[in-house]
Parts: sequence; structure tokens; C-alpha cells
Amino acid sequence: MSHSSLYKRLPSSVAARGFTLIEVMIALIVTSIGMLGIAKVQALAYASTGTASVRSLVAMEAAGLASAMRANRAYWATGTAPLSFTITGVGAGTVMTISDGVLNGAAVSSTFGNNYCAQGSGNTPCTAATLAASDLHSWAAALNTLVPNASPVVTIGCTATIPVNCTIKIHWVEKAVAVNSTAAAGGPMLPPDYFLYVEP
Repeated sequence: MSHSSLYKRLPSSVAARGFTLIEVMIALIVTSIGMLGIAKVQALAYASTGTASVRSLVAMEAAGLASAMRANRAYWATGTAPLSFTITGVGAGTVMTISDGVLNGAAVSSTFGNNYCAQGSGNTPCTAATLAASDLHSWAAALNTLVPNASPVVTIGCTATIPVNCTIKIHWVEKAVAVNSTAAAGGPMLPPDYFLYVEP
């Protein structure tokens, strides 16, 4: 066989040799890194969706409390409401504690149930203060059920002068997913606060 014929056969043999094991391994590593990146983006998107859902629920619950305050103007709009009180609770469905133990004569305690002002409860018709206390307890229980793992803390402050202006502040804890290790090393995010200004 001459050197010229051997030279002519080299290109065809080189073209037919296929992929080596190293090339396949490198391709798998590159693909795996890409898939990990996609999984991280997916987790971040899922966490953002959950965060937005909780924030929407908190905003709707605050609007519901504002509606209850406007419906009971005999209490909230006359300047008789406490200047400030806090509602706290832990765990879904548990009774939340209202810091103002007596809401202008309407007792607020762990035994204060949702049916306190219902017909046949022995306390009907409700006074404006009793109705306000019942509304607050029912609302707080609903909020704590909707966001059970967020440990919501509600602070309500009202002015003593008429027209009365009230501020509803809801503070809760939400989960956050860091985009990368640098963001995670920056420390935990500050828990969010939601403010709603109401004129009953």
C-alpha cells in the first residue's frame, strides 16, 4: 500500500469514529448544571407565588376589618375605641389574644366565641362595644386560620378626636428563597408589614 492511498483513507476513518466517553461526560455535566439552574428558578417562582398569595390574603382581611369598623360606627367613629391595642395568636384555628382585656366594658378573653352576639346567646341585642369585640375576635380567628404559619400580629390604633382615624397594621413572617449564596449570606429578610388607614 502506498503512502498516498493511506493518506486518502484517514479523513473517512476520523469522521466515523463518533463521540468519546469524555465528551459524553462533559455534555452530561453541562446539561446537569443547566437543569439545576432551571430548578432554582422554579423554586424561586413558586416561593414568590406563595408570598404574593399570603400578602393578598392579608390585604383582603384588613379590608374586611375596615368594613366591620364602618358597619359599627356607633363604636369606632365616636372616639370611644381604645387608642391602641394588639392582637396576637399562634397556630391555625387557635384563639388570638387581644391586649385590651376590657374593650369599654366588653370582656375579651379566650372564652369569647364567634357566637357571642348571636341570637339566643343571652347577650342580644349587643351593645356597640360588645359587637366590636365580637367582630375583632371573629376577624382575628379568620386571619390566623388563613395564614397559620405566618404568626400574624395586628396593631390597631385610633385617634380620640372626631373624625376618628384608625390605622390597622398587620405584621407577619413569610418564607423567602435566596437567588444565590450571596443573597442568602446577606441575612434574613425583614418580615413585611401591611398598613391600612381607615376613617370609620
